[in-house]
Amino acid sequence: MLNWRNVVHGSLVYASGDSIAAAIAGDFQMSRMLGMTFVGGTLYALEIPAYFVWIDRQFDHPGRWNAIKRMLCAEAFFNPLWIARHIALINLFSGRGSEINWGLLAIGLDSFLYALPFALLINYVIQNVISLNWRFLASALFSAAMAVYYALSEVLFG
Repeated sequence: MLNWRNVVHGSLVYASGDSIAAAIAGDFQMSRMLGMTFVGGTLYALEIPAYFVWIDRQFDHPGRWNAIKRMLCAEAFFNPLWIARHIALINLFSGRGSEINWGLLAIGLDSFLYALPFALLINYVIQNVISLNWRFLASALFSAAMAVYYALSEVLFG
């Protein structure tokens, strides 16, 4: 179920993180920012909190094993296909629909694998330390920080 807090958080955080990353990479576009505002406040604000509620219901007992399961489920959600879809949406909003192809899956896989050790740690904290009401915001902030990191990496090391 969509709630206003998630709509606002998703809209602002996803758009801000992506816009900062795009500006660093020299690729800021108003259409991209508006698109990410829309996606963050609709699709992401709906699907991510719903999945986090599902995780909470499946592994609601205390204990290390359930904590690890919550972390792994969160990491599995943000899989290479999810990352490829996110990149495809960015390309669409940037007017680069022709760049949407199967190669985005390879980019999604590389991105997923490179971030995996750090992402597991952050997802452990998000799923086991942060209350359910604030998990979407925490996850969105992590995604925004990663977008900026990827953009900085491309500029500094690319």
